[in-house]
Amino acid sequence: MKRLLKEPLLHFLALAVAVFVAYGVFNRVEVGKPDEIMITQSRIDRLAAQFAAIWQRPPTYAELKNLIDDHVKEEILVREALVLGLDKDDVIIRRRLRLKMEFLNSAETATLTPTDAELEIYLKDNPDKFAIDPAYAFQQVLLSPDQHGDKIDQRAASVLDVLRTKLSIDPAELGDATLLPRKLDLTGKASISQTFGPAFADALDKIAPGEWTGPVESDFGLHLVRIAERQAGRAPALAEVRSPVEREWANEKRKATEDQRLAALLTRYRITTERKPNGAPRLANGP
Repeated sequence: MKRLLKEPLLHFLALAVAVFVAYGVFNRVEVGKPDEIMITQSRIDRLAAQFAAIWQRPPTYAELKNLIDDHVKEEILVREALVLGLDKDDVIIRRRLRLKMEFLNSAETATLTPTDAELEIYLKDNPDKFAIDPAYAFQQVLLSPDQHGDKIDQRAASVLDVLRTKLSIDPAELGDATLLPRKLDLTGKASISQTFGPAFADALDKIAPGEWTGPVESDFGLHLVRIAERQAGRAPALAEVRSPVEREWANEKRKATEDQRLAALLTRYRITTERKPNGAPRLANGP
């Protein structure tokens, strides 16, 4: 019994009850009236739990009473605002209510767990979403238009000849200064496109590995390129892309559920849109 009396949780619960009783004594509200604000024990527990989550300790007596007082203040102001109609046509409130409804609509799909068979079907039906890009390992030498001007094509041809005939030469000695990587290990095409640009990445598809080739144009200038290794793009096995497939499967299920429920709700309403004489919707500030 003595050990039980020393439990901090018991002290906290006793404190909550004491605050609740004291609040009832000093802030009496007649039960049964339309304007009654009932501070339930569950509400007090939630307020205390929120405080504890933030401050990593239970609230003191005074802190808990302040939390209750602030909740009462909020409840009174919200009710008075609703009476005054301040919630009407408020964009922020409307968006918040919409988000809550969308959350309720999607709660059901959040608990769905697809089977492997369902994921395999989804992967097969959406190959472009999950296809593994081609990958390349290559070296490149950049020639900048700012450095060579109208003679850049001649310079590219000269450097290409050197690269092909003098295999011992360091390619970095022939190119212009750049922050672009001169050499890349095996890298996916999408990542190459982000670094060098889509035109450069697409050009790699047409280059045979092993020999210096070019010039390949990009927004940075002209590149001489030697592909060391290439991996073809392919359709992945489910085990390689399970997480993104599960995510997209869930998103699609959620969207389908939202569309079905919206369609059902639409049957409760008659939608009328004002139109101009030419049949186009009438805009508030339109002609």
